[in-house]
Amino acid sequence: MKAFFCHSTLLSVCLSALLFCMPSINAPAKTNYLEVPASDVGLLGDSPIRRYDWFKKLRKEKRTAWSKRIKQDQEGPVFFGDSITQGWGDDFKGHFQGVKAINRGIGGDTTRGMLVRLLGDVLVLNPTGMVQLMGTNDLEEGASPKVVAVNVKLILNQLIGHDKDMPVILCTVLLSSSEAKRPSLKIKKLNRLLSAAGKGKESVTVLDTWTLFAGPATDLDAKKEELPDFLHSNDLGYAKWRKALWPLLATHEYVDNEPDTEEGFVSLFNGKDLSDWGFRDLKTLEASEAFGGEANTSDGSFIVKNGRLVVTTPTEGRKTAQLWTTHEFAKDFVLRLEFRATRNADCGIFLRRPQSQCRDYSLAGTFKDLKNYKPQEWNTMDVMVANGIAHAACNDEPLGEPIRVPKLGPIGLEGDRGLMEYRRIRIKQES
Repeated sequence: MKAFFCHSTLLSVCLSALLFCMPSINAPAKTNYLEVPASDVGLLGDSPIRRYDWFKKLRKEKRTAWSKRIKQDQEGPVFFGDSITQGWGDDFKGHFQGVKAINRGIGGDTTRGMLVRLLGDVLVLNPTGMVQLMGTNDLEEGASPKVVAVNVKLILNQLIGHDKDMPVILCTVLLSSSEAKRPSLKIKKLNRLLSAAGKGKESVTVLDTWTLFAGPATDLDAKKEELPDFLHSNDLGYAKWRKALWPLLATHEYVDNEPDTEEGFVSLFNGKDLSDWGFRDLKTLEASEAFGGEANTSDGSFIVKNGRLVVTTPTEGRKTAQLWTTHEFAKDFVLRLEFRATRNADCGIFLRRPQSQCRDYSLAGTFKDLKNYKPQEWNTMDVMVANGIAHAACNDEPLGEPIRVPKLGPIGLEGDRGLMEYRRIRIKQES
């Protein structure tokens, strides 16, 4: 942190210089702005800047083409990275249809190289959001995880300085191979530093792509069926990455914008604000704060976005928060809702007081062998309460033993770890 503040003056000077040298949105690009800097002198950050002939050629070709699209590519989510990002292609393999997704990945680039081109390739587009994957090439060039993390922090701070409310999804570095000069221990250390860099930054969400591709054996090389050369993804790998990104993109209103209704149930969540929801004393369950007409709780742990009630990812990594209905329910009922969990997310649903776990079942806690659960997709939770006993099921598959519940009480949602989305929260009471 101290190192960043020591460079704040230099940062301002360099940004001013870059702005002076950059073309306007309607002006043709200048050659010196598009090329790899001739030396490291005066450049922000640390670690290698690649100057191989093939890289200089590729970088100039990409940036020249992009410089002609600055006006056209305004105000969309930008994917920023190296060859793994570049591999999505301009059409993102059809994974994000209907989204104005913009690819700014250059094969072989390092975090310092991306820091150098951040203003000219990204910020000039006034992006509405960012998806970042970076750092693996720095490790191949011998940079330490600490140095790479400092560069990423500089990038994050520039993004926040440009627009503090712009959502940023920071992906951890994918598992690779020691044969590719990217040993797992170094990547693990770098990923811990990247996760730490995202903490405390409300606009930043860290997506754990390590476990996404590593599976249970996290100390081994990448799986060849997804990363054939232990580095670059194939179509199977991109589909997996897209699936992990989708809930986060939906939360930020890029995808999944259709409303949902169902006959015979009364909605507990209107999809627009937190009317009929509030905080309660954790011991007595007495109401302590109501959020009628508001789009988020006072502590930011629950927000309403895009027709969803979202349990946000805690900046501390893990933090318990509980949101309750302002109404209490005495009659037998069926509670039905849909949920979608990010990787390893862990939350719960309170039934008058006792809790039924609602989480990324494939990784978190119990019920890891559920056959019907769909990771990172929408799942249905049904809870039937009759005669003081609650039976819960996910996609019609029972969740453990029945739970004894009180005769009267509210319904609640708990946030603990990871991001969770809820929609179509509805109830049918005994007449």
